[in-house]
Amino acid sequence: MENCYKKGDIIELTVIDPAEKDQCFGRTESGMGVMVTGMLAPGDRVSARIFKVRQRYLEAAAIEVIEPSTDRVDPVCSVFGTCGGCKWMHVSYEAQLRYKRKKVADSLVHIGGFENPDVLPVLEAPGQFNYRNKVEFSCSNMRYLLRDEMGSDELIKPKHFALGFHAPGNFEKVLDLDTCYLAKPCMNQVLNLVRDFALARGLAPYAAKAHEGYLRNLMMRYSERHDQLMVNIVTSWYERTIMEELKAMLEAAMPEQTMTIINNVTTRNNTVATGEQEYIVSGSGYVTERLGTLDFRISANSFFQTNTRQAEALYDQILKVAGLGPDDTVYDLYCGTGTITLYLARHCRQALGIEVVESAVRDAQGNAELNGVTNAVFFRADLKDFHAMRDALSLYDTPRVIVTDPPRAGMHPKGLDTMLKLEPERIVYVSCNPANLARDGKEICARGYRLTSVQPVDMFPQTNHIETVACFEKA
Repeated sequence: MENCYKKGDIIELTVIDPAEKDQCFGRTESGMGVMVTGMLAPGDRVSARIFKVRQRYLEAAAIEVIEPSTDRVDPVCSVFGTCGGCKWMHVSYEAQLRYKRKKVADSLVHIGGFENPDVLPVLEAPGQFNYRNKVEFSCSNMRYLLRDEMGSDELIKPKHFALGFHAPGNFEKVLDLDTCYLAKPCMNQVLNLVRDFALARGLAPYAAKAHEGYLRNLMMRYSERHDQLMVNIVTSWYERTIMEELKAMLEAAMPEQTMTIINNVTTRNNTVATGEQEYIVSGSGYVTERLGTLDFRISANSFFQTNTRQAEALYDQILKVAGLGPDDTVYDLYCGTGTITLYLARHCRQALGIEVVESAVRDAQGNAELNGVTNAVFFRADLKDFHAMRDALSLYDTPRVIVTDPPRAGMHPKGLDTMLKLEPERIVYVSCNPANLARDGKEICARGYRLTSVQPVDMFPQTNHIETVACFEKA
């Protein structure tokens, strides 16, 4: 198709599919493909201004929704579209599930080369709001001003203090929040209490560019099954008096809440909410969460699935497709703190968790002891080194089943090669990135396996993220 468009032209198009970040794909009446930015929904008829002309498609920014999609709903958050956290809050939940299933199927077809993959309907989340058991808020001396505040002489909130989320694409400015609709209500209560405390005490917010200021982050974890709350204040240095005052204030305001308060201290020149030193201000310094019949001790910097209820649904699906028998050995690659390994260990003779991060291996061993699981063993090993890993595991049986839950980037090619050299009968691949699942799945099938099931699990309602459990069996 001849491209007769130019930069600056205003066009009309119909949105067809969601894409990454805040983009969607649509087509003009003439059939030209357009990647359009803006909080849009498939089915929207919009006007947009072209800002880049490619040979085969256009890039444009939405100006106005001319005719809204039937999948649109009113977002409950007043800063939706400014805060980058919930990109699909304007889309009905039924439609979110439909698009997420299509996203998985399209990746398998277009990236993995699979023909008509049987992608099951998405396992929906029981709650679409207040589901996160972990949130990280940032503190900044530069508050991101909303559109109606621009040029105003009277601001409701201070301009040089903000506690909330970073504005998309801006590491300095923070959007000050009163409520995050994905966080637990007790977390939002602490958010406002800490902000009021910091302003009353005159605590200096962190300035990222100048690398100055005391208060950096507020991170919280919540145990849904045991109603335990962790409040982790990240600062640039330790001040015992301030922490004691903060402790007294929180405990007085929330007397019924079981709480542990921690102060992580960091001197690093970044905005990451972890510290080089940790001070326990009150309580145990950790929370304990339950998945199934297992308890897991979670410290401030441990990894744990952020949606407790859906984590159980995810692990039940892994267990279902793994098809373990009482005499089986299973390997769990990228095992982290051992949650999946221990979940599987009850259903087989032996479960081996393999992880490269030493602190995670220690946490996994501690979780095994906490639950009295004696048939789970954890190793620190680099999957990219097949020979070293094989030597380390030489005393144990080869696995009939391998479960792998790699990071978002997918498996390293050498790690994937190591897994396939172990020649399990079945591979259960857990992925939070459909594109990388498709890429790695293509290689798995090229090495003698076939894709037998694909089950998406919605861990993150109101966002475009989707978790998937895929099963591969020897052909």
